[in-house]
Amino acid sequence: MSTTATLATLSDSDRLADPNWWRQASVYQIYPRSFADSNGDGIGDLKGITAKVPYLKTLGIDAVWLSPFYPSALADGGYDVDDYRDVDPKLGTLADFDEMAKALHDAGIKLIADIVPNHSSDRHKWFQEALASPKGSPARDRYIFRDGKGPNGEFPPSDWDSVFGGPAWERITEPDGTPGQWYMHIFAKEQPDLNWSNREIRDDFLKTLRFWSDRGVDGFRVDVAHALTKDLTEPLLSKLELSAANTGVDGFDDGTHPFWDRDEVHEIYAEWREVFNEYNPPRTAVAEAWVHATRRARYASPQGLGQAFNFDLLQADFDAAEYKEIITRNLAEAAATGASSTWVFSNHDVVRHATRYGLPQVAKAKAGAKGQDGKDWLLAGGPKDQLDVELGERRARAATLLMLAVPGSAYLYQGEELGLQEVAEIPESERQDPSFFRNKGVEIGRDGCRVPLPWKEEGTSFGFGDGGSHLPQPDWFSKYAVEAQDGTEGSTLELYRKALKLRRELLTDEDLEWVENGNPDVLHFKRPNGWQSVTNFGNTAVDLPAGAVLVSSAPLEDGKLPANTTAWLR
Repeated sequence: MSTTATLATLSDSDRLADPNWWRQASVYQIYPRSFADSNGDGIGDLKGITAKVPYLKTLGIDAVWLSPFYPSALADGGYDVDDYRDVDPKLGTLADFDEMAKALHDAGIKLIADIVPNHSSDRHKWFQEALASPKGSPARDRYIFRDGKGPNGEFPPSDWDSVFGGPAWERITEPDGTPGQWYMHIFAKEQPDLNWSNREIRDDFLKTLRFWSDRGVDGFRVDVAHALTKDLTEPLLSKLELSAANTGVDGFDDGTHPFWDRDEVHEIYAEWREVFNEYNPPRTAVAEAWVHATRRARYASPQGLGQAFNFDLLQADFDAAEYKEIITRNLAEAAATGASSTWVFSNHDVVRHATRYGLPQVAKAKAGAKGQDGKDWLLAGGPKDQLDVELGERRARAATLLMLAVPGSAYLYQGEELGLQEVAEIPESERQDPSFFRNKGVEIGRDGCRVPLPWKEEGTSFGFGDGGSHLPQPDWFSKYAVEAQDGTEGSTLELYRKALKLRRELLTDEDLEWVENGNPDVLHFKRPNGWQSVTNFGNTAVDLPAGAVLVSSAPLEDGKLPANTTAWLR
């Protein structure tokens, strides 16, 4: 499927007006609290982002995806939202948001905002009203309240577990001081699930979509997009019954789970699409939906959100056959539905891929490793092995260069352009992620990928701000700093800059043609405009096909492509 024009031929203003800009966009995720701190309080903020817009422009991205910036108690890193139509005072004001949006647009960069519709925070005015209201009240009906089991309602309505550990139900104290009903929370207890069967909830979120679209937001990343609608018909199934009914390869694949990936959720997104289409160009959206591959297309349909995150490469080993199967299957799914695929290796919820690829290639996300200080650390209860930093960085560069050559949108996470490793050595007293505390000894949590970025080689926070950083930065951050890599030939930062610039120049449409080469460790494909990508997943150098090398993730060896390296040719 062709785009409207070669991206390189579009001016910044034309690119902003192009309704198809998202189909092959390079999107850079910013975790605001850890990007840049303008006032020295140790927390990144909106003014800090605005000050770094020149950096983002030289990086060559098409859009910024902004993780939650709303008022929040940070029970879950900002995904516990107090007010959906305001900015957290620690991060700035609505005026600061407007200034940031204008700076991004003036630089030709789109803005995608995170929206969190499955749950609010327990500090949201609606939930506080629900706590102060009686059972059966309209205020309670905005959330999912149920009577408990047992003679006095002392047991939860079901034995379901929260994603963050512990029960998925929390009991409240009624206004008269007596033990009362229970409310559902798939995630932290500070994140009560909203009742999307309530028309008021649906209408209010339509207002929120218009509120931010009117302020210049070009699209939305929809958090936990597959969990909004629920079937809580009594009697509620037990964990054992749910497990017995789960016949899907990757979980339920028929829409019958009581709260994951129900068919009715798409009625909500059809309404959202009507709002998106009120704007010119239409607002875009991408679903975070961890669903069976056969059900992903419904979220990405043109009648719905338009795109859905494809986490298949993120979960894959560094393996040629696995990569090829994933890319082929997902491009076919996108073509069949009129959507555009998405590709991602790192984000705010997973171990950075430069670290994952330095671990044994078996269940990387569950393997243990040693941090760069040599201390053991635990990702998810697996065996402890030595992290090979050099191998991880080499594979990460090769994987990203391959990803940037594949049709579809490429999602990059702040700091990966610096080759940052996961920060393992965070003292327990300074950790913030609820998953660490609720699943202690099982999960290390997500703080390691959320440590503030290093901008300078020295200083109390490596240039992040003048007052330290809200998560501790290790000494080895110095060599990864922007200052250390800026203008340095062969650095990861300069590789990203060159690749993103070439990507814009070379993109014409979304076709891909595989080239058979007889080597199972080499992936070779062609894109229109004479563009070729070759990745060597093997352990020895291989010959390159004919063509001028445009960029390679590692230096060539006597004209050959080294192991764990990608090159683009033309």
